[in-house]
Amino acid sequence: MFLYNTGARADEAAQVLVGDLTLAHVPSRDLSWVKIRGKGNKLRHCPLWPQTVNELAAAIEGRAPAERVFLNRYGRPITRFGVYDLVTRYVRRAVREVPSLATKEVSPHTIRRSTATHLLRAGVDINTVRDWLGHVSVDTTNIYARVDLETKAKAIARCEPEPAKAAKHWSEEKGLMTFLKSL
Repeated sequence: MFLYNTGARADEAAQVLVGDLTLAHVPSRDLSWVKIRGKGNKLRHCPLWPQTVNELAAAIEGRAPAERVFLNRYGRPITRFGVYDLVTRYVRRAVREVPSLATKEVSPHTIRRSTATHLLRAGVDINTVRDWLGHVSVDTTNIYARVDLETKAKAIARCEPEPAKAAKHWSEEKGLMTFLKSL
């Protein structure tokens, strides 16, 4: 959920500290967000959904600000490889419910691409998506903006012409024939 909500890379998620989280006291009123350290130690802030906040709040309860948020099963900070393994394990479990996943390669980066694609489909400005993902250049973000078949189908449906009414032969137009007979 954290990876999809933030579009974070596996290593970025692994590096998040408890002190990097600003969790709302009243989710309906306050904004929750996370500070993410990207490539080149560049900082960005990503908003968090209330559901993500609830999961994170439970995970960090009673922990010091300098501790990592995500821990492995031994209680040590998870690594990017651990994040990758975690995603892989959950995909294997999900295959029971969604058999088509068996033929797909799903990784933390797949989740990141999904975040970008869904933000763009929702009409979010590409510069906002660029900032969300921590890209320096919008050219990098444009890779995610490739138009997919679903987007093309929606676009063509929006500009589809009204179905044409079958035209009557001029001799079948009563008004026209009445006018011509009156001449």
